[in-house]
Amino acid sequence: MCPPTAVFGVTPTLEEDAIELRYEDGTVRLEGVDADLASALRERVPALEADSRSGGRRVPALRYAALRVALALEGVNVRDRVLELDSLPGLRSAYELREYQQEALSAWLELDRWTGSALEDANLPVDRAPGGVLELPTGSGKTVIALKAIERLATPTLVVVPTIDLLEQWQRELEREFDCEIGRFGGGEQRIGPITVSTYDSAYLKADSVGDRFGLVVFDEVHHLGGEGYREIARLLAAPARLGLTATFERPDGAHEVIEEIVGPLVYRISPDELAGDYLAPYDVKRLEVSLTPEERGEYDRNQEVFADYLAKSNIQFSSGSDYQELVKRSGSDPEAREALLARQRAREITYGSRAKIDALEGILADHRGERIIVFTAFNDLAYDVSERFLIPTITHQTGAAERREILERFREGTYARIVTSNVLDEGVDVPDANVAVVLSGSGSEREFTQRLGRILRPKDDGGRALLYEVVAGETAEERTSRRRRD
Repeated sequence: MCPPTAVFGVTPTLEEDAIELRYEDGTVRLEGVDADLASALRERVPALEADSRSGGRRVPALRYAALRVALALEGVNVRDRVLELDSLPGLRSAYELREYQQEALSAWLELDRWTGSALEDANLPVDRAPGGVLELPTGSGKTVIALKAIERLATPTLVVVPTIDLLEQWQRELEREFDCEIGRFGGGEQRIGPITVSTYDSAYLKADSVGDRFGLVVFDEVHHLGGEGYREIARLLAAPARLGLTATFERPDGAHEVIEEIVGPLVYRISPDELAGDYLAPYDVKRLEVSLTPEERGEYDRNQEVFADYLAKSNIQFSSGSDYQELVKRSGSDPEAREALLARQRAREITYGSRAKIDALEGILADHRGERIIVFTAFNDLAYDVSERFLIPTITHQTGAAERREILERFREGTYARIVTSNVLDEGVDVPDANVAVVLSGSGSEREFTQRLGRILRPKDDGGRALLYEVVAGETAEERTSRRRRD
């Protein structure tokens, strides 16, 4: 068990005239605040609102840390009942940080400015999230940095992850490093511990009831927090320390700006190129352009024309995620919008699964006999087609957990030299080492490309180079998105 000792945070004052703070359903309630003080606090924490039910004041739990700083700047006595947490000083991780990992951790730890700097400068705004985000490539050891952060703060911690696979990986790693009983929300279990791992889905359901139980929250694959529902997790937790981890922080829809607001800014970034050769495998990217058959070209052009005509008529630029959402919204009541969406989907299926791509894959597999290869596709049907034609095990969203583990284990031990997948292995799965990746189809986004590249970047025993093939249908929207990503 993790041995609790001292109370985490500021010891509550016992003075009778103190302002009292309590956690309640995802908010922090203030009692004993008069109008003048409320006005002064609102200058620093605009989220402060009157509570008609109790006659007091409230802020979202997210603003707890900012509220404490604002109260300190006003010289107010506080009886703080929000987080009365036991610290966990017995935590010790055996990992030794690499230079860039230490730089990342130090950059995050400097975020003590939400307390120290704010108190030194009375004019400094404090209404911001008390944390930050680290962007490092897949395979560079983001989990190790988080383990060291947990060890350093020694406070009850919630780790939030997107998938059950990641939930289990984190649980195993935490148990191994800290010799602790690890709590778990997800996969049929709802058990809280001094360190708890949760899926985003479970955290969304439980955040308001456990928001006062943790001093640190770690958001793995933090870009998921940009989703409308998941944002509430960060808003309902009072944790005064927040760490976001990702290989690709910026989102095409601009939602990374929301993440900065509820977790903190990007405080450290290092690219695969900066680590290749020293900490990650050196790598090459080969882009193969193939041509659609005449039949495929005709069908593609017809569908693209339907899609383009609707965009022109509706004055939709389709340059961002919000444009796509607008089109989806219209498709519910506008038959032409629905037909445009379907036409776009048919055009994408033609480019992603073209006959020339399958021929190109056949050549790649022949050129790399005996090497470990992961083939990425965008659609289940294409993954199954590749699996059937080349006798390659496939992993899709329809693959059961036990079967998936068996395939990956056989890939790890060398029984299988090749696997094909439709998006499932982009993130959140502990994929065994491979040295060749083939992207037959995808969104063209920087995030997706970086995640797939990361699957082959772990250092090789023989010091060899990793190789990623990007197979693109020429003179199509896929070619344009690929070019945009590279530019």
